[in-house]
Amino acid sequence: MTVREIITPPNPILREKAQPVTNFDDPKFQTLLDDMVETMLDAPGVGLAAPQVAVSQRVIVVKLSDDEESKKEYGSDAGVLHIVINPEITRTSREKVDGMEACLSIPGFYGNVQRHTAVIVQGQDRSGEPVRIKARNWLARVFQHEIDHLDGILFIDRATEIWKQVEPDEVDDETGSESRSE
Repeated sequence: MTVREIITPPNPILREKAQPVTNFDDPKFQTLLDDMVETMLDAPGVGLAAPQVAVSQRVIVVKLSDDEESKKEYGSDAGVLHIVINPEITRTSREKVDGMEACLSIPGFYGNVQRHTAVIVQGQDRSGEPVRIKARNWLARVFQHEIDHLDGILFIDRATEIWKQVEPDEVDDETGSESRSE
């Protein structure tokens, strides 16, 4: 397995609609899946889409943390690796919630994004067999974020507010306040 480079704007692949996967037996495709998992974990991140490693294919990998705090918060979703090829959101909750997001392809920035609180994702596993995942809360948010990547949509396109990560030396010593920018 290899850690691949995560691309950032203005690389045009991030804005393209990714192509469906049809050949699951290709060894290069199987290597891509392993490399994506390795890259996501190394970053570290909780999700990665193939376009983020400059491959225009409809592939995502998702894995929430599995430390003790995450196990308490995410329950049985903590630590489960999801590799989904040709994913589609087939159902969404009516309820939406605002939440903070970041992206490995847009380092140093955060945004407030409204997402559905629950989704059903259907797609295929690494051998082409059908998969169906019911996701709620944080896991649902991660799936929506990663599937957006497959359609050339970045979280900054959906954000109602965007801000730059504040480094310790960017805090005003007199007021103790952070400087934020959109």
